[in-house]
Amino acid sequence: MKSYDNTKIKNIAIAGHAGSGKTTLVEALLYSAGVSDRFGKVADGNTVSDYTAEEVARKCSVYTSLSCYERDGFKVNLLDTPGLLDFEQSMVEGISACGCCMITVSGKSGVKVGTHKAYNYAKKMGKPTMFVVTKLDDENANFNNIFTELKTEFGPTVCPVVVPVIADRKIVSYVNLIEMKAYKYENGKAVETDMPTAEVSEKMEYRIDGLIEAVSEAIAETDEELMEKFFEGEPFTHDELVDGIHNGLNKGLISPVVCVSAATLEGIDMLMKEITLLLPAPAEKDDKPATDKDGNIVDITSSKDDPLTANIFKTVADPFVGKMSYIRVQSGVLKSNSEVVNAATGSTEKVGKLYYLIGKKQIETSEVGTGDICAAVKLSANTGDTLCDASRVVAFEKPNFPKPTYRVAVRAASQNDESKISNAIARMLEEDMSLTYAQDPDTFEMILSTLGGLHLETVVSKLKRDFGVDVVTSVPKIAYKETIRKKVKVQGRHKKQSGGHGQFGDVWIEFEPCISDELIFEERVFGGAVPKNYFPAVEKGLQECVKHGVLAGYPVVGVKAILVDGSYHPVDSSEMAFKTAASIAFRDGIPQAEPMLLEPVGNLEVAVPDENTGDVIGELNKRRGRVMGMVPSETEKGMTVVTAEVPIAEMSDFTLTLRQMTQGQGSFTLETARYDQLPANLVTAVIAASKTE
Repeated sequence: MKSYDNTKIKNIAIAGHAGSGKTTLVEALLYSAGVSDRFGKVADGNTVSDYTAEEVARKCSVYTSLSCYERDGFKVNLLDTPGLLDFEQSMVEGISACGCCMITVSGKSGVKVGTHKAYNYAKKMGKPTMFVVTKLDDENANFNNIFTELKTEFGPTVCPVVVPVIADRKIVSYVNLIEMKAYKYENGKAVETDMPTAEVSEKMEYRIDGLIEAVSEAIAETDEELMEKFFEGEPFTHDELVDGIHNGLNKGLISPVVCVSAATLEGIDMLMKEITLLLPAPAEKDDKPATDKDGNIVDITSSKDDPLTANIFKTVADPFVGKMSYIRVQSGVLKSNSEVVNAATGSTEKVGKLYYLIGKKQIETSEVGTGDICAAVKLSANTGDTLCDASRVVAFEKPNFPKPTYRVAVRAASQNDESKISNAIARMLEEDMSLTYAQDPDTFEMILSTLGGLHLETVVSKLKRDFGVDVVTSVPKIAYKETIRKKVKVQGRHKKQSGGHGQFGDVWIEFEPCISDELIFEERVFGGAVPKNYFPAVEKGLQECVKHGVLAGYPVVGVKAILVDGSYHPVDSSEMAFKTAASIAFRDGIPQAEPMLLEPVGNLEVAVPDENTGDVIGELNKRRGRVMGMVPSETEKGMTVVTAEVPIAEMSDFTLTLRQMTQGQGSFTLETARYDQLPANLVTAVIAASKTE
């Protein structure tokens, strides 16, 4: 594959809701371009972009895959991203590396949550957007309804470019509104045909006129001269239409709409033409700000003559090949067998072989030019790191990946795998930025956090298949604690005679509530009733006791212990005897001090669609939550942010419930804030559960 100039490259992320036809669209583009000689099907598990074992088994995209084709002197890189919300991180990876986000919308089901997710991420990252209405071969597809929905949801920037002519619920032809020509498909090939009239379909003339008006209005918004021409009623020329849409797309003022039937390849040739004509090349829209080592902003232009800067936007952890890094070259030229600087660590990286990818197929190349995308193996750099020439070390901002909220405790299914599990998950953490794995400091369980149930299933499946580690997951234990409510004074006396020296320790200790996460120990002994050299032993005995409370064995907090009196034997007293005496005082005294259980309570912020606010508040009430307030979201239109205080014990499945309740539009953050008294009606169950652990 030859090297392309940055004016002849198109980087496109294919994103959208699950099932909207992304992978089939990529397959159709590659097949039409002659890259593949077989038109694969998702259902058959033989597509170019869904090639991993997990994707073949699930019959859907799980990871972002890279492929490319060459046509009309251009190289087009396609990033096929997952649509399922559990794999949102992979969608962010793909969009972050693209020059334009092509959003698929099913002609049957229309705009969904995944459509909005893709659009919002693209806008946050400053990426142009284009809509592709797919599955028009379905008898229930309705382009006009979908187009109206797009205009309603995304505003006047939505601009029709290729539209179908429908008669008797069947597509008669496709109209290219830029060329003002109609095409019908015969034996898989486009043949120019007559423009539609009212005889073809009722009111079709009106509809075409209305669509032409929509195109002209959208283009007029991009330029003052074009606006004047529009108001004067003059039609735009072909070049003005192309340049207007192209410029409007780059500025984020226009989102073109085309339509295809990927399964039958209808409209694919026109889509490829619009990709070449309308979508930006890196040379036009790829300048990117970065920061140098002093924190100063540096504008990186997309120029092959500048020092190298390249961004790692995706990492694949393969147990056989090793780590594979997907790289987008922002400036300069990346060459194989060269040395670069990793701006994140300051260390030098040795770049080995470089590859262009078409799914799992690798095409080796000696160098990759500005604006192009490639893969390299066995780099130590991670996702989001910037590779630079030593003469100019800068770092690009890392994408904001979704935060995992679905937590489970993980342990190896067999003791033989205990040593493998951490290494295997560490490898997976390199490729999945929406995965966390850490030990809970209170319960000492290893906690794996994911974006949802399907994400978790995929991780567990990959651990077993690729790394040979079988794991068992469970609901995480809750870090309850115990405390006391009143002050008591008790004696702890330990006396034992067993021939020779005996054991004797006698203490009087006052236990009282206080505000502290640790035991506070004081001594107020007068007259040497307990020698000073035994004070540390008394404290040590108490410190060991507070690790396991008297109610359910949970750590004891909020207790102040004051040594006030006691007695000793000059021969039989020892540190061990006084340590034991202190333990006896704790064991006898805490039950008298009205012990109680405490549960962790978290601060919750949940963003939900306005229409679901009442449902979510009701759900939080069921979970013993206390709603503190709600305000309109500052970042997303039509969303409300609800703040509440909720017991952590009630939130283990909230991720799944919220997703179901809001069709995936809701999100939340939860942080442990404090401990509150556990309601009396739950104490018995918690104590009983603790005895079975």
